Amino acid sequence: MLREGERVTSLELFFDLVFVLALTQCTALIALRPSWESVLRAMLVLGVLWWSWVGYAWLTSVVDPEEGSVRLVMFAAMAALLVASLCVPGAFAGDAVLFACAYGAVRAAHIALFMLASRDDEPLRHSVVGLGASTAIGVGLLFAAAFTSGGLQLGLWGLALLIDMGGPYLFGAEGWKLVPGHFAERHGAIIIIALGESIVAIGAGASAALGAGVAAAAVLGVVVSGALWWLYFDVVAIVAERRLSKAPEGRERNEIARDSYSFLHFPMVAGIALVAVGLKKTLGHVSDPLGLVPAAAMLGGGALYLLGHVAFRWRNVHSLNTQRLACAAVLLALIPLEAHIAPASLATLAVFAALLSGLILYEYVRFAEARDRVRHQLARESAPD
Repeated sequence: MLREGERVTSLELFFDLVFVLALTQCTALIALRPSWESVLRAMLVLGVLWWSWVGYAWLTSVVDPEEGSVRLVMFAAMAALLVASLCVPGAFAGDAVLFACAYGAVRAAHIALFMLASRDDEPLRHSVVGLGASTAIGVGLLFAAAFTSGGLQLGLWGLALLIDMGGPYLFGAEGWKLVPGHFAERHGAIIIIALGESIVAIGAGASAALGAGVAAAAVLGVVVSGALWWLYFDVVAIVAERRLSKAPEGRERNEIARDSYSFLHFPMVAGIALVAVGLKKTLGHVSDPLGLVPAAAMLGGGALYLLGHVAFRWRNVHSLNTQRLACAAVLLALIPLEAHIAPASLATLAVFAALLSGLILYEYVRFAEARDRVRHQLARESAPD
C-alpha cells in the first residue's frame, strides 16, 4: 500500500544526514593519500552505500517511516549505516569484516521492512524476493572481499556492486510502488546534502592562516557549489519530477524512477564528492599546484556531474544537452594540462568556477523563454489545488 502524501518526513531527512558521514569519509579517503587507487576505492564504497540509501528511498514510498515499529527499525538501520560509514577508511583493511557486517545489517533491515510492506501485494513481494537475492549475493561478496587484498579484493567489491545494482534489471520493474513527488523530493534532498558536504570541505580544507588567497578560494568554492546547485534545481529537477509524475503507473514509471533517480543520480553525487576533494586540497594549499589526482578529482568530478545531467535528460526527454556535454569535455581535457595552465590550485579553482558560471550564463540567455515556461507555467500545473 502506498503511503499517503508526498512530503518527505523529518525522520527521512534525519536518516539522510547519516549519509553525510559516508560522503565525508569517502572524500577523506581520497584527500588523505591522493592516488588513483584511493579514488577507485572511494567510488566503490560510495557506490555500495549509495545503493543502500536508494533502497530506503524506495521503501519509504510504501511505508511511513514514522509509524509504529518502522521508526525503531529505521533508527537501527541508521546506527548500522553510521558504523559502516565509520569503517570506510579501513573498509579494505582492518575494518573490512566490520564494514560488511554493518552493511549487511542495513540491507537486512531494508528487506525485512519491504517484506512486511508486501505481505498483501504479490507483485511487490515478487520484486522484493528478487531484490533480497541480489542483496544477499552482494553482501556475501563483501564478506569474501574482507579476507582478500589487492586486485582480487577490488574485483570482488566491483562484482558485489554490479550484482547488487544490476539485480532490478533481472527480475523486472512491474511490482514496485512509489509516490512520484516524494521520490523526486527525496533525491533532490540528497543532492543538497552532497552539496553541503562540498561546503564543509571548504572549511575542513582551510587549515592555513586566513588570508586573501584562502578567502578567495572560499568564495570560489561557494561559486562552484552554487553553480552545481543551479544546474540541477533551476530547471532539471522540475522537468524530471513532472516527467515522473505524468508517467503511467506501473512498469513505465518504475523504470523511469530506477534509471533516472536510482542509477543516474549516483554520478551526480559521486561527482560532487570528487569536487569536494579538490576544494579541500585547494583550501589547504592555495598557492601550490593542485596535483594530478586532486585536479582530476575536482575537474573530473565536475565533468562526471555534468555527464550525469546529460544522461538524465536523455533518459527523460530523449534529447542531448550539447552545452553541458561540451563543458564536461572541456573539463576533462583540462586535467592533463592543469599543471601548465594553472600553476597554483587557486587558479585551477578559478578556471573551474568560470567554466560553470559561463555554462549557466549561456543557458540562462539562450533558453530564457523555455526556462521561464518550465519554472512558472509547468510549476503552476504541478502545484496542488
